[in-house]
Amino acid sequence: MVRVGLQISANLENIEELKTCHPDYSFFVKLTCTNCGETSDKWHDITESERTQQDSRNPDGFNFYMKCKMCSRENSIDIVEKSNVAYTQEDSGKFKTIVVFDCRGSEPVEFSPRVGWIVKSAENGQTFENVDLSEDDWVDYDEKNSNSVGIYEFASKFIKLKK
Repeated sequence: MVRVGLQISANLENIEELKTCHPDYSFFVKLTCTNCGETSDKWHDITESERTQQDSRNPDGFNFYMKCKMCSRENSIDIVEKSNVAYTQEDSGKFKTIVVFDCRGSEPVEFSPRVGWIVKSAENGQTFENVDLSEDDWVDYDEKNSNSVGIYEFASKFIKLKK
């Protein structure tokens, strides 16, 4: 088992907090099989609140399960419980791990943020739900504080973590 952290970085304008609608947020990732090195060309979604029961070795199931097309190895991924954290104004411009995946046989190599983010404006401003970050930038207007809010230069990467 390997633990892999999803790190994000963004420049936040008048935003206190950026987070996923945990535990129902679907992390869309591309995966690489650690056995044969095959990388998927399609996006797979991993959601903590969903479990799949396709492997008899684990009666609790997994958040994600698949068989590699190339080598037929059975691979699974779980989101580590309580590993999901918010990206805050203090993190702006720096990479921060926002969620950890427990990987068995495959590892995420690419992330697509898509829709389902929650943005909380600075100074007790407005909260925006179901924000779409698929364009890597997002801008809106906080009517409560009468100012613009934005997320710019969104980037992500995966890092292997020590247990």
